[in-house]
Amino acid sequence: TKVGALFGEAVVFTKHNTPKHFLTLIKQHGALLAKGFVLGAQFDALFTDNLYFKIARNANEAADRIREALRAKGYTLTFEAPTNQIFVTMDQPTIDRLEREVKLGFTEKADDTHTVMRICTSWATTHEEVDQLIELL
Repeated sequence: TKVGALFGEAVVFTKHNTPKHFLTLIKQHGALLAKGFVLGAQFDALFTDNLYFKIARNANEAADRIREALRAKGYTLTFEAPTNQIFVTMDQPTIDRLEREVKLGFTEKADDTHTVMRICTSWATTHEEVDQLIELL
């Protein structure tokens, strides 16, 4: 997740194992922003003292609670993802009912009567919001 970062992506190499000529290859293929160091500043902060993981913990725990509730209520999880994103297959009446109260993300049609929807939590998702969603399910 972005954990509140403005935007950007990071490639992380552990144990000083950066591939030979990595930066040159990135530059040659146009995948490096001209002022990319500005983006790097936010990742420098996020990767210091495990801040990224501390911030992401809330989103992941909230998503786990929602996943457990979906399973308990008989919903089909389309994909298993250990992240803050939940992909669940729903019929249209269920989607219509839920979307009166919450924002769901359309992913794809599963078949003629079911759609894969995305539920996404964040670092700012509260226990109360998760409880409200579980009650609506």
